[in-house]
Amino acid sequence: MLSLAALVGNRALELKVLVPGPTGALDREALWVHNTELPDPSPYVRAGEIVLTNGLWQHETSAGAFVASVRRAGGVGIVFGLRQETPVTPDGLVEACRQEGLPLVEISIEVPFTAVTEAASAIQADRRRDALVGMVRRGDALASAISRGAGASGVLAVLRKEHDVPLVVVDRMARQLASTGGELSAEQRRMVADGLARHPPPLEIDLGADIGRATVFLVGAVGDTDAALLCLRPVSRLGRAEQEALDQAARFLSLEVAKQQAIQAIESRFASELLDMIQSGPQRAAEVADRLRAFGVDPSAELVVLTVAFADGAESTLPGLAETVGEFFLSQSLAVAVAAGSQDVVAVVQRPRRDLGKLAIELCSAVRTRFSDRRPVVGLGDTASSAAELRQPLVQSREACQVLRRRRGGPAVASFRELGTHRLLLGLQDAATLQGFVDGVLGPLREHDRLRESELETTLRAFLANDGQFAATATALYVHVNTLRNRLAKITELTGRDVARTEDRVDLYLALEAGDMAKSR
Repeated sequence: MLSLAALVGNRALELKVLVPGPTGALDREALWVHNTELPDPSPYVRAGEIVLTNGLWQHETSAGAFVASVRRAGGVGIVFGLRQETPVTPDGLVEACRQEGLPLVEISIEVPFTAVTEAASAIQADRRRDALVGMVRRGDALASAISRGAGASGVLAVLRKEHDVPLVVVDRMARQLASTGGELSAEQRRMVADGLARHPPPLEIDLGADIGRATVFLVGAVGDTDAALLCLRPVSRLGRAEQEALDQAARFLSLEVAKQQAIQAIESRFASELLDMIQSGPQRAAEVADRLRAFGVDPSAELVVLTVAFADGAESTLPGLAETVGEFFLSQSLAVAVAAGSQDVVAVVQRPRRDLGKLAIELCSAVRTRFSDRRPVVGLGDTASSAAELRQPLVQSREACQVLRRRRGGPAVASFRELGTHRLLLGLQDAATLQGFVDGVLGPLREHDRLRESELETTLRAFLANDGQFAATATALYVHVNTLRNRLAKITELTGRDVARTEDRVDLYLALEAGDMAKSR
């Protein structure tokens, strides 16, 4: 590292310390050396530079003013070169440096400034070489840790061999993946996850009074920010070597994150296929059993299905919900197969010995802790005696969850048996039966809309949504009541169902609901 102390240690330069400055001033890292004879060099001297001067400015300004300008520019010290005209360093310069707390070093007449520049260049070259060698060696160690499967903990272990700094790795799901020399609370991990969700993410995060500001090194996979390597110190307390090492480690951590994401994607696809198998019924029962065994679930035991979703109008699940559900069951020592759908997350688990309703309430609480601004709901189905009987409990659980999503307020957990609704009855039908019913009732109407670009189905939905009130429906559709009557008459003609009759109105309503359910499956 280039510093005044490093230059003084080079005996060939014949340097003599006249003013050492405050403790550690001679050891302060220097950016470079700057030769100047200007009476005010502050516009040209960069912060961190060592100023070389022969004092030719003395006939234009005082030593105090010159030293003050160097201090103002951020110079780390002055090297005064003796010459025949000034064989001794001026007392005024020595006193000015002492008052400003700026180190002052004297160089003999026989040694030119070019020798100082060459020495500084050699020091910088050695530093760059050492840094490069260190980076290569560290890279080999990090690559070895990743290849051995040591994961994020292995990466941090490599860093701790070189730098004694507290480190924590947190992903965007607020999970602590590894740590060394520091631990974060759930609230602090949530603060990190919230920071990673910002665009752009912060370079420092204030984690509260007990830790303070932590430096963030972003860990990305496939272009996204998926995690953060946190040094539990502000960036102002990190040296250049520490920052470079942490930045290099963050890039290697991205490999580990990418690997974990690939594994999660395979597991997610594996679980999603399980739901398709269950929906297919008895013909794929053997495949269902094999797939459950892969997740550690005994297919011959009693099984239950829990479906989790958000009840605040969200049309899709948030990233991390499936992982949160899976982690909850693992924390309960329960083997589970978790699959994420477009609007819910399904968990198939062996029936626990404890009360299922209480377990579902605890699951809701765990999800709410992770997603504090959302209201989760959990639907429960009947118990399946084995994997071959899972289809009906799966349908019951998902439909119970959908009912809870549609209701404002009310319980967050309910079973199929506790909810009385037509959707549960529809949900028990297979896809072919539902689609046949929908096509038989609404087929002519939809064909008319397609060919004529009319809005008969939209009109029917609005009429039923407004409980058959003509005025309210006409207002919602921005049409005259007579126009509405004409459209309803056309609907009756095409479907053979009179919207004025309760029996026919029920058919039309159920057909619309069944069609929507078929789309969401």
